[in-house]
Amino acid sequence: MGGHTQRGQCAKRMSILDAAADVFCRQGFAGASIDEIAAVACVSRQTIYNHYREKETLFVAVVEDVMNRANAMLFSVLSSFPEKSDDLEDGLTAFAVRLNKNCICNHDGKFLRKLVQTEGERYPHLFESWRQQGPGKLTNALSALLARLTHKGALVIDDFDIAARQFVALANADVQMMTLFGETPSDEELDKAARNAVRTFLKAYGRPAADIAGRPPELAAIAG
Repeated sequence: MGGHTQRGQCAKRMSILDAAADVFCRQGFAGASIDEIAAVACVSRQTIYNHYREKETLFVAVVEDVMNRANAMLFSVLSSFPEKSDDLEDGLTAFAVRLNKNCICNHDGKFLRKLVQTEGERYPHLFESWRQQGPGKLTNALSALLARLTHKGALVIDDFDIAARQFVALANADVQMMTLFGETPSDEELDKAARNAVRTFLKAYGRPAADIAGRPPELAAIAG
């Protein structure tokens, strides 16, 4: 009986969080009302107060819930980074598509950016952990992955942190304006944006083909 009650409470809590995320996204923190959140969640106003005490507590819980999902997806995408230098353009392009589609243009990515834009100045402390856990860890992880490719001879990079930030900026460049206005890029648009980004990145950091060809066979094999 206790387990059933606990599962019910957990489901109700998730329903409230989902409803609150929807309302906060549409109305912002100041414009959102507990009554509207309760109506969307199909629970009573008192039920929300029983779980979260006040609107700001609920807002913090929503931000943390979305950040946890966004970070989980981010590290799932990072695990698919190409480890071999064979067809590096295609491998990095596919990775950039996954990064944009699953971390930037998805629902949680859009929601977080909108909240940062509308509430970040008023509640900077709420987003500090996201800054560190999301974009901060993305740069650190990508920097290490680029270093691995550089050590294999596939790239020529002096500062891996700068290169990581530039890769993300290039990958997001062509879709940034669309996502800013709430549009969702098509698969074709995502692929084109990723391809443009990777070609520009490789012009700056790619190992020249002549350089690879002129090296001893054992080093050329590592690069390939």
